Amino acid sequence: MSSTPLSARAVAARPAPYLDDLNPAQREAVEALDGPVLMLAGAGTGKTKALTSRIVHLLATGKARPNEILSVTFTNKAAREMKTRIGRMLGEAVEGMPWLGTFHSICVKLLRRHAELVELKSNFTILDTDDQLRLLKQLIAAENIDDKRWPARMLAGIIDNWKNRAWRPDQVPASEASAYDRRGVRLYAQYQARLRELNAVDFGDLLLHVIQILQEHEDILAQYRRWFRYILVDEYQDTNVAQYLWLRLLAGGHRNISCVGDDDQSIYGWRGAEVGNILRFETDFPGAKVVRLEQNYRSTAHILAAASGIIAANKQRLGKTLFTDGEDGEKVRLIGHWDGEEEARWIGEQIEDYQRGTRGLSPFSLDDMAILVRASHQMRAFEDRFLTIGLPYRVIGGPRFYERMEIRDAMAYFRLAVSPDDDLAFERIVNTPKRGLGDKAVQTIQRTARSNGVSLHEGARLCVEGRLISGKGHAALRELVQGIDRWHGQVVAEADTHVELAEMILDESGYTGMWQQDKTPEAPGRLENLKELVKALENFDNLQGFLEHIALIMENDSEDSEEKVTVMTLHAAKGLEFPVVFLPGWEDGLFPSQRSMDESGMKGLEEERRLAYVGITRAERICTISFAGNRRVYGQWQSQLPSRFIDELPESHVEVLTPPGLYGGGYGAAGMAASASPILAAASESHLQQRAVRADVYNSPGWKRMQSKSSSRRVAQPQEARNITIDLEASSSFTVGDRVFHQKFGYGEVMGLEGDKLVIEFDKAGTKNVVARFVVSATQADEIPF
Repeated sequence: MSSTPLSARAVAARPAPYLDDLNPAQREAVEALDGPVLMLAGAGTGKTKALTSRIVHLLATGKARPNEILSVTFTNKAAREMKTRIGRMLGEAVEGMPWLGTFHSICVKLLRRHAELVELKSNFTILDTDDQLRLLKQLIAAENIDDKRWPARMLAGIIDNWKNRAWRPDQVPASEASAYDRRGVRLYAQYQARLRELNAVDFGDLLLHVIQILQEHEDILAQYRRWFRYILVDEYQDTNVAQYLWLRLLAGGHRNISCVGDDDQSIYGWRGAEVGNILRFETDFPGAKVVRLEQNYRSTAHILAAASGIIAANKQRLGKTLFTDGEDGEKVRLIGHWDGEEEARWIGEQIEDYQRGTRGLSPFSLDDMAILVRASHQMRAFEDRFLTIGLPYRVIGGPRFYERMEIRDAMAYFRLAVSPDDDLAFERIVNTPKRGLGDKAVQTIQRTARSNGVSLHEGARLCVEGRLISGKGHAALRELVQGIDRWHGQVVAEADTHVELAEMILDESGYTGMWQQDKTPEAPGRLENLKELVKALENFDNLQGFLEHIALIMENDSEDSEEKVTVMTLHAAKGLEFPVVFLPGWEDGLFPSQRSMDESGMKGLEEERRLAYVGITRAERICTISFAGNRRVYGQWQSQLPSRFIDELPESHVEVLTPPGLYGGGYGAAGMAASASPILAAASESHLQQRAVRADVYNSPGWKRMQSKSSSRRVAQPQEARNITIDLEASSSFTVGDRVFHQKFGYGEVMGLEGDKLVIEFDKAGTKNVVARFVVSATQADEIPF
């Protein structure tokens, strides 16, 4: 296959010092070379070390030549790291290992060898996502299908899901096909036919075509079974059905397959990973040797015990218990807060304390600390807080909140409402959402504006008046111009609160509706981010002040070279580790995610629990879990209860920092927390009081807000709140005849109700329609610091 400096005879005579660094379980897994082996490797147990040592052992004992080992990883980075480690362990550079790589990189090589068997040429092209979407759009248009009902991105997701399950168009089950009106299967077949005409494949095809070749050509399958004498697979718990079938086919003869994985860290079900693949290993390969790697080299004993306590509640698992020979360390810290902003403020102060070394510990670098959230919209409160206090941070796995596409789009609309002459903002949103204004129409607007010496907004008005743009685009552009005029007029007249105006702009422009109709997996998260943006406006007097604030703080961005706190989602954190980890937002409905439980039931809940396990085991020395008793969702208070996962934490390994007054004083869901959560109720009051001084909650803005507002909150009783979830369609708690107070319009009486909208006759401002969340009971108006 390829020349190599390592001959089997030469390495066979070498001593094996690499075995001396292994613990007994790792060594047992490395030395079991023949037959199926499952290394059940818990978080931080040295699985990569065991896997690379196994490859070195195969070479050193002469069991296999470098080209006879198939070693599969999920990322190119992991493959490079393995090659480097193998070379370091052997004392020389490793060459001649052509089959060490990702599933896709290995399948590209195989498919180029046998492309003609699936009606392709060996020089086929691999399409990127943009090319794939462009092709699907052409097929949808050719079928005269409404692209709003069948967006290309949605169809791409459906096809990718089918390919992950190894279904060719003629293999999609009838039940699955009928779920998509059978159009999906027809378009899938047309898509595959068009790819063959173009001599092209997408990423899903790389595995799909190779599986087809191996299934339909026994001679080729036998050839590769002879060539790949030993198969090693990393992160086996993350394999999908297609990857699983490919591995089963190749290992079906000699059965020399060794898989490394952790069923407790299978958290990618939403993208096709099947935890059942690792759970079935012993059934798929009878007589398999299962070795549990349980000695953890990353975290303290308290952190491991907390993680083990949570994951033990999962029924679908093979089971293992992590332990360490290291120190017990600090207990996992648990604290509740009044609201999300209070949570962000407190975590910011903790980070600064750790940085200064004022917690009785040596100082930590900002690079040593991470905040791991369940959903990306949670990042907004932390980013706002860190920008305000000048704490450098980085967002991993995505742009920072105010750099996200949907946030920039929304803020462009807000900028136009404040200043209609903002040409950059106009250019950004003129055809977002789609208004039938192509490049030619936009050029006409720009040319008209330049020739008349006016802004693009005024140029657009001239185009409308002169009918310089025809068809659908004319009416849509007229509506946009009138909308900008109307929104700007309301900014000038201060006719509505800026929060109401922001909601109105996003609604009337069609921007919110665009994401509501979008069927891609990203759309719900984008809608949540827009709600967070509107929520952020509540801290400012007007739109202009908000826009100025954001412009200034984004301008003062930190240099990349300096230390920064890491902010990322739990999914993105897998495989990473930090000395200090904060896990905010542990509330039922947020974590575990209500959507995940609704869509997947118990299976979804168990994956959420595995995500909690992953989060805790990212921490090396200090782990803090927090939750809020109340969150403002789309401007409306929602009472929250602590996550059910909190009750699964072993009490002896947790230190509860929550002050007793906060969670025993009857303030909304916060007041129910103690009765709802045994671990909170079990905490000693005197102990809590001492810790509360360190937590500094009593003097916080959140504590004062709670005291001033608690009596005006109408909350559910504990038995009703047990399963409370965020309700974005909540109805008003007011009734006809109630006296209310509005910050701008003053006092008035409720005359009518429609969902969460009120018809109010104000004493001085007359009758107006107002969203209920912008008024309070008149009897409490004097107590609330607006």
